[in-house]
Amino acid sequence: MKTYRLWLCTTFILLSLIITSVSLAHTQDCLDGCSSSEAYGLPADDILAYVPPDFTRVPVDYTLMNDRRYMRVNGVMEVFDAPNGNYVRVQDAGFNFVTALGEQDGWVRINANEWVRKDILEDSNAVVSSFSGVFLNGEFPKYPVAWSLINVYPSKQPGGSPAESNGLVRRYTMLHIYSSVMIDGWEWYQIGVDKWVNQTHVGKVAPLDRPAEIDTDRWISIDLFEQVVIVFEGDKPIFATLIASGLPQWQTREGMYHIYFRKTRDDMTGGVVGDDYYLIEEVPWTMYFDEGRALHGAYWHDGFGFRRSHGCVNLSISDAHWLYQWVAEGFENFISHNVEEGGPAVWVYHSAPYR
Repeated sequence: MKTYRLWLCTTFILLSLIITSVSLAHTQDCLDGCSSSEAYGLPADDILAYVPPDFTRVPVDYTLMNDRRYMRVNGVMEVFDAPNGNYVRVQDAGFNFVTALGEQDGWVRINANEWVRKDILEDSNAVVSSFSGVFLNGEFPKYPVAWSLINVYPSKQPGGSPAESNGLVRRYTMLHIYSSVMIDGWEWYQIGVDKWVNQTHVGKVAPLDRPAEIDTDRWISIDLFEQVVIVFEGDKPIFATLIASGLPQWQTREGMYHIYFRKTRDDMTGGVVGDDYYLIEEVPWTMYFDEGRALHGAYWHDGFGFRRSHGCVNLSISDAHWLYQWVAEGFENFISHNVEEGGPAVWVYHSAPYR
């Protein structure tokens, strides 16, 4: 009897080793070139059968985007009261932008009775972003959506090399995430049949339940990990878009806040002269929620999906305009005359650890 049991045990082990070897060989074959849907993620038939929701983008208003002539200041800016007129003041060098109100004989008027030489200014309207977010129709989709943050060729399998045969996915393309696989501490997202991208290459609209701290019906979530804003009415997500929040040395602080002051245009300045000093005139659609930190439009870059600010939350001008109007619906005035109470809650958080 003992001999028979030993024979059965040995036979079982041998069969297990054979089955494991066959399974590993099949997996390796898939890694070497067969359809990754045979080994990972959602089957190809399910992906092809899926009908994505019909998301509507926030309209891109090019007139609104270019209703000012934005100009970057190169170096120190001396200001005069007229072309070749009297000296008024000097503006320190830094990350500085002004808006031009007129031009005459090589001079640019930047404010009432303030003129500067044109040769220190550089037109920057070309960098105004035409990106805009989408309306979510009151619910998160079956499969999460995301935007590509770079131009990328998806890999054939998670962790693989970019495959040009998969076609180029251009920056700001909206994607659907059908499944994910963790490799070396990073998630790889399945965005199509045999198409995978690293999570660092996308900004995902990560589904979020209403936090207990939220005390207003209308509220805004700011996901610092994904660099995504989601706007809610009650428990229903109605809008999502990419943002650019504070850099590590000037963080957008986590926590619960409220929008308490709004201006359609506001000048912003800060930092240390000779280091990180900045002066940006007429920042559009500004909504303050945490001391000097605000949600606002940004005309000086097109880097949404990446942290790059001094603590504020940058949006494209189209998105900031829509959000400003949505916030203003809850107030009697389109702009704030004083600090306001009862503004939408703003929930700032990380959906995952820093990347």
